[in-house]
Amino acid sequence: MKRVLLLFFMFVWTFQPFVHALSWAYSFVVWKGHVYEVTVEEVTDIGKMIGQVKTQADNRTGDYWGDASNVYPVGTKYYEIKGTPTKLAIAVEVEPNRYLKAVYKHRSPHYWKEVALKIGFGLVIVAIVFIVVRLKIKRS
Repeated sequence: MKRVLLLFFMFVWTFQPFVHALSWAYSFVVWKGHVYEVTVEEVTDIGKMIGQVKTQADNRTGDYWGDASNVYPVGTKYYEIKGTPTKLAIAVEVEPNRYLKAVYKHRSPHYWKEVALKIGFGLVIVAIVFIVVRLKIKRS
């Protein structure tokens, strides 16, 4: 009986699904290839809207690309702070009319998705130009 229980527990332990999730060091947003740490400092002197969260960071792998965030949902808007260069800090709208300061930390890593999108877009443009030129040659 002891062997059956031992085998049962070994089987259950071996085939148990493992769930892995990252614990982020800080809340961040990415804008134009720059990572900004979102602080608790509220900002009131808001300038124009400069961008928004477009993708979420992956909580299992830690990967992110484009204008992303690990905490804030897609659609969260970024604003410039009057009198502060965007290379130093931006404002993140965390609630309607409530903005937190996000300070520049480092450049964002580049991922294959960014390059693939640019190459794909370029290939589509080349294909369209090629088709238009071919059609003009046939009509002549």
